[in-house]
Amino acid sequence: MYEAYFNLTTKPFELLPNPDFIFPSKSHKRALMYLDYGISERAGFILLTGDIGTGKTTLIRNMIQLKDERTIISRIFNTRVEPEQLLAMICHDFGIPAEGRGKVALLNELNDYLIEQFALGNRPVLIIDEAQNLSADLLEDIRLLSNLETSDTKLLQIVLVGQPELREVLALPQLLQLRQRISINCHISPLSREETEGYIFHRLDRAGNRNAVAFSSDALDIVYRYSRGIPRLVNIICDFILLSAFAEQTTEIPGEMVRDIIGDLDFENHYWGGAEVAASERAPEAARLAPGRSDEATELVATLRAVIDRLESLEGDFARMSRGVLDEMSEKVASLENAFRFHVDETDSHISEIRRRIEKVQNLEVGTTGECQPQDSPKGLLKRMFGA
Repeated sequence: MYEAYFNLTTKPFELLPNPDFIFPSKSHKRALMYLDYGISERAGFILLTGDIGTGKTTLIRNMIQLKDERTIISRIFNTRVEPEQLLAMICHDFGIPAEGRGKVALLNELNDYLIEQFALGNRPVLIIDEAQNLSADLLEDIRLLSNLETSDTKLLQIVLVGQPELREVLALPQLLQLRQRISINCHISPLSREETEGYIFHRLDRAGNRNAVAFSSDALDIVYRYSRGIPRLVNIICDFILLSAFAEQTTEIPGEMVRDIIGDLDFENHYWGGAEVAASERAPEAARLAPGRSDEATELVATLRAVIDRLESLEGDFARMSRGVLDEMSEKVASLENAFRFHVDETDSHISEIRRRIEKVQNLEVGTTGECQPQDSPKGLLKRMFGA
């Protein structure tokens, strides 16, 4: 509708998880790296979690789009099924006839198929989306699939994708064996304020015109505040922003326009269930009664986000440290420790020698006078001690 007015080739803020629009935030880049590593190294289980709308499905679609010819993927997204139904869906997705077969027959067929693919040099990968809906019993059945293996490698790699509730399910005592088999564990975080701004312009750029509109700093702050860095919610707000700008025949996006859109959408109640984050935005009078509170909250959130980003950066730096660097550091510490011990031993030796000579002088004085006498000259004492 508005693409031609803004010189765009497509709508930039569609809600479809289009991998062509994937934005490389720190969290998303790390997840992509972990997925790529897990698949290439034939890791048994990979766990990928994130809140609703953070981009998990987009990452999976990107992985499917970029897979090599040796990777064969089965993707299951309907997880409210019985165990036998789940196994039948997996077999069907791999192209194995499943209709009318029981669980044992399906397992045998799947095992034969995986062995055949291994012999051909292929890597079958099972991706289970919305895995937070799986019961403990279903997850245990999925763990048993990982027992299909040769003496030195897994025949089937399994990627569990879900909302944070999935981690609560996996924490159940009866799923200890499954937890211990998860080799790659990754969580996608919401975007920071800076990443949200980069995300918006990245999508405009991918849609054909990075400079389609000019956001004021206030407008971007409001988008971030109400979306809380969730890409899907950023898309919803920005789509309405473009529509509103088109209606007003302008390319300037002031904060007032975004604030009006937020109010029209009843955004806080509709998308967040009426949480308190935007009270000052919806009630300017209340904000005036508590001057500075909103800014302080925004600053606090930004500070916490900066701390999280820094921790992620340090985590990445540490992960990049090679074993060789660690060994070198260990050798240097050991060398310093040995040198320190040598000097301690040498000092102890000198102190013992000084004590021995003092006792020798004291004995000489007692032998001469029958009692200890103060010495007239320190020079005489040093001469006796060191024989100079």
